[in-house]
Amino acid sequence: MFNLSQGTIVAKRTTRATGSTSSTDIVTIHDQQLHRGKGGELHQIAEDGAELLTTSQGGPVADDQNSLRIGARGPLLVDDFHFREKIFHFDHERIPERVVHARGYGAHGFFETYEPLTEITRADLFQRAGEKTPVFVRFSTVAGNKGSADLARDVRGFAVKFYTQEGNWDLVGNNIPIFFIQDAIKFPDLIHAAKQEPDRAFPQAQTAHDNFWDFISLTPESMNMVMWIMSDRTIPRSFRFMEGFGVHTFRFVNAKGASTFVKFHWKPKLGLQSVAWNEAVKINGADPDFHRRDLWQAIQSGNFPEWELCVQLFDQEFADNFDFDVLDPTKIIPEEVLPVKPIGRMVLDRMPGNFFAETEQVAFMTQNVPPGIDFSNDPLLQGRNFSYLDTQLKRLGGPNFTHLPINAPKCPFHNFQQDGHMAMRNPVGRVNYQPNSFGEGPRQSPSKGYQHFAADENGQKVRLRPESFADHYSQARQFFLSQTPAEQRHIAMALTFELSKVETVAIRERMISHLLNIDETLATTVAQKLGIQAMPKPADAAIPTRQDLERSPALSIVENGPKRFEGRKLGVLVTDGVDAKLLKKLKTTIEKEKALLELIAPKVGGVTASDGSRVEAHHMIDGGPSVLFDAVAVLASPAGIEDLEMEATARDFVADAFQHCKFIGYDENAFPLLVKAGIANDLDEGTILLPGDEGLAAFVSELGKLRVWGREPGIKLGKASSPET
Repeated sequence: MFNLSQGTIVAKRTTRATGSTSSTDIVTIHDQQLHRGKGGELHQIAEDGAELLTTSQGGPVADDQNSLRIGARGPLLVDDFHFREKIFHFDHERIPERVVHARGYGAHGFFETYEPLTEITRADLFQRAGEKTPVFVRFSTVAGNKGSADLARDVRGFAVKFYTQEGNWDLVGNNIPIFFIQDAIKFPDLIHAAKQEPDRAFPQAQTAHDNFWDFISLTPESMNMVMWIMSDRTIPRSFRFMEGFGVHTFRFVNAKGASTFVKFHWKPKLGLQSVAWNEAVKINGADPDFHRRDLWQAIQSGNFPEWELCVQLFDQEFADNFDFDVLDPTKIIPEEVLPVKPIGRMVLDRMPGNFFAETEQVAFMTQNVPPGIDFSNDPLLQGRNFSYLDTQLKRLGGPNFTHLPINAPKCPFHNFQQDGHMAMRNPVGRVNYQPNSFGEGPRQSPSKGYQHFAADENGQKVRLRPESFADHYSQARQFFLSQTPAEQRHIAMALTFELSKVETVAIRERMISHLLNIDETLATTVAQKLGIQAMPKPADAAIPTRQDLERSPALSIVENGPKRFEGRKLGVLVTDGVDAKLLKKLKTTIEKEKALLELIAPKVGGVTASDGSRVEAHHMIDGGPSVLFDAVAVLASPAGIEDLEMEATARDFVADAFQHCKFIGYDENAFPLLVKAGIANDLDEGTILLPGDEGLAAFVSELGKLRVWGREPGIKLGKASSPET
């Protein structure tokens, strides 16, 4: 009778390993030969020398292909313990996903302290210059589920777990320094409104629907955040090219108990960069894992992402005299008012060995702080401190989620916590309590243990917002005016798109009334695009919008771009007969800039260059659109370009790059493709005829500008010319 197991495994000892296991992997224990796996774990050996398949209890498996049943076509038997265990585990492979920040991606690395900060904090990781602390970072989107696309217009989570010598410190922030709401009690309402509408379960990973904008339009405190989320901050080009923020005001506390207020900023080494909205939509179609792939490839290739941790430090006097309340999470302290100070750098240099075990099971909690870091009375932060533990208990099944390796401290730790679901550690010996008279077990330490800052607090027990939280429009106006013209245009376009998906006209009009308190030109532009006939009155404002706040260049992505092409990617469309010398020199020049060059060809198998050599491609033209690259070039032969002219995807490759204001390099043979793409009559400083292999350095240096934003207002792609043109 045919048996899918291909024979029955008979347990026996082998004297020599064969097949996939080398003899150096064999360990003999108690006269039994075992195979040592990659992680050092021991496995039994099957007949062919491979690791022996076992149950989770260690029992050898004879047949993993067929269930136990009565006869070849009979019913399954309940005593098939191997099938029961296998299907049981499979049924439970998915733990409940996060309600927010469900789609995430993480990496390991280290944080290196620049100089001791002993005068302002007793935190151990800031006591010694050059101190390296292991970290794990998880980037994420907020609104979408685990299966959503990377380039949704959304806030990005930026959570860092520091494994310090005094316990874990979780700096759980976002790529935007403020938030929608001022009090955590409104968080369920915000997320309910932002997620899929409950009756129809869509849209997914989008805020372009009635519920979200209904809530926002009735929540004036969100208006500053509206400017940020409608900006290009919410469509970053890469995790590597975005800032991170702790959002709230925290405290540093030194060994004498003195407090200094602190706000945390992560500054990317490679500068800021985002994508255009039309580009984001097409990236999601071409590669919904775009951000994941980018981080993976960067780390695997040794181009380790790096950020500086910077702080804004201030005392009570500054807090009392600043224009806005430092406890209000919808406000920033502009860097021009209070400069940031770099205190260390973070480098991500290792991907998780298993996504589920680490990135999916990592548990961040804002309340995880070491001695020397404390909280302010920010009501949103206080609520987060209360909430996060509940989240981990729900997701990870019980109180012992800290036993998971990704969540466990890397310093020694001891306590009397015991038992519970999935306990992997328990107290050893007789005593599991304090105080005890046996002199056993860990003890508290007033000098070394965590001490909260002794703040004086007084007042009535009430439910209210402080008057100092009441200005909802001034910083929103400041943010908008701090953007370049191109960025302001993108904010108007984003608002128009989002509100165009809102079916209830009254909600659109209500949002226009708020925009009138921010910038009249912005409000008028959006209203006209939406076809609103009569402008509403400005929304009632508890505090009139201030007109005197100065521009903050630190708030602009464009003004904080890289100025160089390092870490970026050039996509080169090539044909058979491509100039081998030119292509080789272009690749060398790009690599000197610490950037990547990837080839796109009519076939993924590649092309034959002018010298007869075979050049493999990274993408075929159908799978390598220009949206995947930061700049593009087209290198062709006279015969090859004729074929490309007939390819719609090749024409789109050039037309999209032009529409997205990217730099386009081309050789003389490639010009007919520019004609067919409808851009030949609109060439500008960003469309560059390559000067030959001797002048490529100048071309590559231009790529550091990333975009030719001056092209955007006049983009009107011409009709493709006829073949005879």
